[in-house]
Amino acid sequence: MRHTVVVNARAGAVLEAGADAFAARLQAAFAAHSCHAEVKLVSPREIGSALSLAIEKDQSIPVLAGGDGTINGALPILIQADRPVGILPMGTVNVLGRDLGLFGSLEQQVEALCHGEPVAMDVGRVNDRLFHSISGMGFFSLMAREREYARRRFPFSRAAAFGVAATRSILFTRPITVEIAVGEESHVVEADAVLVTVNRFDGSEWRRDKLDGGIFEVHVLNAGGLYSRSKAALSVASGRWRSSQNLSSFTGNAVTLARRDKRRGHITFDGEVERKVGPLAYGLLPRALTVIAARPTSLRSESHYV
Repeated sequence: MRHTVVVNARAGAVLEAGADAFAARLQAAFAAHSCHAEVKLVSPREIGSALSLAIEKDQSIPVLAGGDGTINGALPILIQADRPVGILPMGTVNVLGRDLGLFGSLEQQVEALCHGEPVAMDVGRVNDRLFHSISGMGFFSLMAREREYARRRFPFSRAAAFGVAATRSILFTRPITVEIAVGEESHVVEADAVLVTVNRFDGSEWRRDKLDGGIFEVHVLNAGGLYSRSKAALSVASGRWRSSQNLSSFTGNAVTLARRDKRRGHITFDGEVERKVGPLAYGLLPRALTVIAARPTSLRSESHYV
């Protein structure tokens, strides 16, 4: 089995090991499972073109190695593939990688990829912007920005970077008034954050049992100041966030968010942050992407596989 692996050359694991050493390790990991890997280390700007060339190779499985943000940026290309694609999660959070059962060492991820099965998954769309897992505003977008800033200041410790980012986000988040339309129902809320997820997440690790459920879940963190934000952060860390009195959730297959102040605001898409103005119309692309997942029992479902 042949794989063409496009790697973000600016990923932390590559920079830490060195490009040549990382490529050799990756090729050896595939070879250990009778798979051949052609490794393409490219700059972030070249990922799209390199991935398109990999998809054009009919006899090879295209694989993208990078974090949630790298995968997000490549979604317009990935959904054009006429066959399953692979990912190797190399970011800080790796939301999609965890959902696919791809975690552990690089060698463990490659093993899961070589012996995995295809999974059909929904993709979210916000106006003309795609995302695979999570989009949000308020506290969550500030957290994403602060996390990137803290990672540069504390490259030696992810825990320290996360702690600093969480603290600053709790302190500096300001409430926003948002009109939320789900189907024919509309709500106006004052919130510290609004989060939209593709299908339903649960637990402390934010896992999805189903990737093709065909729904969005909207979470609203009620505006309550520093104390409520702190409690919400603790409930997320402990895995008890669904029982938080400061959080309300509802589902739908189409969602529109509009800030009442009409200002351009920061929106996060799978950890990447952009400034947007005007209503945000969320729609689903059902089963738009087929990716290779590991084979744990929790993922084996007839509705998941193609």
